[in-house]
Amino acid sequence: MKEVAVGILRKGFKVLICQRRATAAYPLKWEFPGGKIEQGETPAEALRRELDEELGIDVTVEKEFQRQEWEYRDSSSSNGDGKFRVFYFLVEKYSGEPTNRAFEQIMWAQPVDLPMMDILEGNRKVIDLLVDHDRERGTP
Repeated sequence: MKEVAVGILRKGFKVLICQRRATAAYPLKWEFPGGKIEQGETPAEALRRELDEELGIDVTVEKEFQRQEWEYRDSSSSNGDGKFRVFYFLVEKYSGEPTNRAFEQIMWAQPVDLPMMDILEGNRKVIDLLVDHDRERGTP
């Protein structure tokens, strides 16, 4: 099982969402930025490295928001390559302005608008949790 660290970057009432490249697996699907945890890294360390590489920002990783396991059943591999353990972090503190270094495009969106987008299937549960979280906080 692959382990992945994902950041839900906040800017006011919006979150950063990224579109996978047309040449990537699951082309042009939208997702939160992040990537695979390398050997010897904690999820927080991996997230800091990935967001620096993908977006050119330095993040403060404070609190894990959600952890889930997900299997992409259409994976062509039979050795578990389609299985992921994903660590999601809310990221409200970072320095620098996110710059697209790895995606087709990036954009800031209201969490309530995300379910209508062509989102990577593994991110859908956390989007529902994020929308509920924002409602509880009184965020539009």
